[in-house]
Amino acid sequence: MTTTLPAYDEVVARYEPVIGLETHVELGTNTKMFCGCPTDFGGEPNTRVCPVCLGLPGSLPVANKAAIEATIRIGLALNCSIAEWCRFARKNYFYPDMPKDFQISQYDEPLCFEGYLDVEVNGELVRIGIERVHLEEDTGKTLHVGGATGRIHGATESLVDYNRAGIPLVEIVTKPVPGTGTLAPEVARAYVTELRDVIRSLGVSDVRMEEGSLRCDVNTSLNLPGEEWGTRTETKNVNSLRSVERAVRSEIIRQASVLDAGGRITQETRHFHEDTGDTTPGRSKETATDYRYFPEPDLVPLAPDAAWVAELKAALPELPRLHRRRLQEQWGLSDLDMQSVLNAGAVELIEQTVAAGASPAAARKWWLGELSRRANETGVELADIGATPSQVAELQGLVDAGKLNDKLARTVLEGVVAGEGSPTEIMTNRGLEVVSDTGALTAAVDEAIAANPDIADKIRSGKVAAAGALVGAVMKTTRGQADAKTVRELILERLGA
Repeated sequence: MTTTLPAYDEVVARYEPVIGLETHVELGTNTKMFCGCPTDFGGEPNTRVCPVCLGLPGSLPVANKAAIEATIRIGLALNCSIAEWCRFARKNYFYPDMPKDFQISQYDEPLCFEGYLDVEVNGELVRIGIERVHLEEDTGKTLHVGGATGRIHGATESLVDYNRAGIPLVEIVTKPVPGTGTLAPEVARAYVTELRDVIRSLGVSDVRMEEGSLRCDVNTSLNLPGEEWGTRTETKNVNSLRSVERAVRSEIIRQASVLDAGGRITQETRHFHEDTGDTTPGRSKETATDYRYFPEPDLVPLAPDAAWVAELKAALPELPRLHRRRLQEQWGLSDLDMQSVLNAGAVELIEQTVAAGASPAAARKWWLGELSRRANETGVELADIGATPSQVAELQGLVDAGKLNDKLARTVLEGVVAGEGSPTEIMTNRGLEVVSDTGALTAAVDEAIAANPDIADKIRSGKVAAAGALVGAVMKTTRGQADAKTVRELILERLGA
């Protein structure tokens, strides 16, 4: 029997959502967290492993200083306090992709704690409290084959690749975020977007969600106004910014449906399905007791030197919110215009297009116009649309040089998005360059005059505004490739106007 789900606006009018986000970031160090194995993405399965990251008997871990430094920098950028003394712990659980049967992580003594990150949503500033930023090692990767879904259910066999096991992993855990109401999904997306931008600005990770170097778990609960917070669920490994927003919205609707029917929410992990936008149950959620944490006996505690931490703080780059404010001033945008750029996820794209030679106005026109429309139609992130900032700048350069008009430029852009090559190559291969040679256009102008004698007489009598109709006729004849200014000049010249 199909259950009719309530509408989102109706749900948030009755229930109060509370969200929380746990974000994992793979650090871009050269070697793994506790051994010297390389961390490059890709590689043949199980070729970047050693006795330490495989957990073989007698092997001992050694902490990666670069990973510790990167974690402190992330904590400082998130306004966290840095622990004067902390240590690693063993988190015990069994997964096939966990070679040691435990994960070296941090438990009650994280490296960074009590911070915040401010995000803007619809012109409002929302402060997201950061509970902790801690350092741990990543697991390996399990591949389930022989089934239709890529999950273990229905698979005929499972393969394990330990190349990723032991890569430095930073977990950033927010405090619960109540009070966002109908904006909860947008706040979740804005937080992950801002966090990604902060981390990228630090240069400690490429934060590519499609490669798993940024992974997000989304916690969601509902409660009636004035009552205690409800039981939360944790939607695991949501792998795009758009999906973060969709996962929160979907889970709010699903939980409301359960509560409306008199049911109870189960504390569990859930899987988000990109194709349907729905979540399905995973497993019951463990508590800290289930993991049997205890201090890692093979690693000494960490005691970051206060002078070193101060040095790292002084060297932090300009953070994204300040950077965006400076760009807004340089580009001469209003708050509303800049918000449109932010909503489209186009700040960095426009900045790179300007750096490649386009004007801010032209770069903004292409990314917020034609390219945003295509991204919305196809359901992809703007950065993944198929055009690069350098290509957009090249396209605008052809327009500025008079080789393309806007209509032809849009046709060329279609080819760029389709992967046909650079704008110049597409223009040449398709024969789309604007025709401005008067010799080539004269015949088309004479044909338009002959076909429209009434309009020609008006122009001869001094009504030069009527020339627009003849310009349109020539443009139609030349499939939009004529230079309109040259055509108008020829018309007036031929008619003695």
